[in-house]
Amino acid sequence: MASFVCLHSCAVPRAAKQALSSLVLLHKLPSSLQPNHCITKAFASSSASVSIDANKELRSNELVALEYADLNLTDKISQELGHVRIRQHVNPLSSSFSVPAPIPDWSEVFRDPTLPLMVDIGCGSGRFLMWLAKQNPDSQNYLGLEIRAKLVKRAVFWVKELALSNIHFIFANASVSFKHLVSTYPGPLMLVSILCPDPHFKKRHHKRRVVQKPLVDSILTSLMPGGKVFIQSDVLEVAVNMRKQFDLEPGALQHVDTVDPSVLCDDEGWLLNNPMGIRTEREIHAEFEGAKIYRRLYQKRIHL
Repeated sequence: MASFVCLHSCAVPRAAKQALSSLVLLHKLPSSLQPNHCITKAFASSSASVSIDANKELRSNELVALEYADLNLTDKISQELGHVRIRQHVNPLSSSFSVPAPIPDWSEVFRDPTLPLMVDIGCGSGRFLMWLAKQNPDSQNYLGLEIRAKLVKRAVFWVKELALSNIHFIFANASVSFKHLVSTYPGPLMLVSILCPDPHFKKRHHKRRVVQKPLVDSILTSLMPGGKVFIQSDVLEVAVNMRKQFDLEPGALQHVDTVDPSVLCDDEGWLLNNPMGIRTEREIHAEFEGAKIYRRLYQKRIHL
């Protein structure tokens, strides 16, 4: 989810960035933040307690801080964790990532392990999932799978600070561990998200992309009837590739606009709004640079 993409070629003018910064400071949320009831309850973003000069152009990392201000995450990092320097790209086909992640004791990591589960594949820093977990403390559990161990370690540190009992992070290669982990969860799998995965641009590296048929099959097998799959990317080629993989399963999945005509899509079938109630960090950075976010939301068919 936290992939690095060079967007200088589509950078927006300085004036446009200043306008976007002003919108955030005035709490006039962009359309991607407007509440949508497809997945979660509508959440209103509260005023962020961040002291920023209104005449100053915000950087994208400051926009991220504003978006997640409600979490009040500490800047301090434990001595054990140390400074977090993260590699942006990881080869999931490396032998070091071929061993399935250990299955946790679900009753230890979640207060109620029978609640419906959301799994975020490639959860990055975990802030996106923590925000959702904080909003739904008693109705849903959240599981983040991330292939970069340091990010998982920091996310676990933050979860302890927030004292959340409905969220857990696992260092795992989702292609190897998703089915292995989810099949043991006591409750229903209600939502899987794959948001802005590493694009692996070079053709010879496309086999490293996370959305491949075995993972799609595992998701469909594990998902409860009526459960949802949410995918998005700021790279059109990657979004189209993911879309093709899930569109190949029309007998099992249907796009949400066929279930709910009120869901708005453009002429190409991409969702016009983010249905999650909050943007991911990558999403914020990409939109700041003027990139479009390509989104699809599927629902597993309910066979009567």
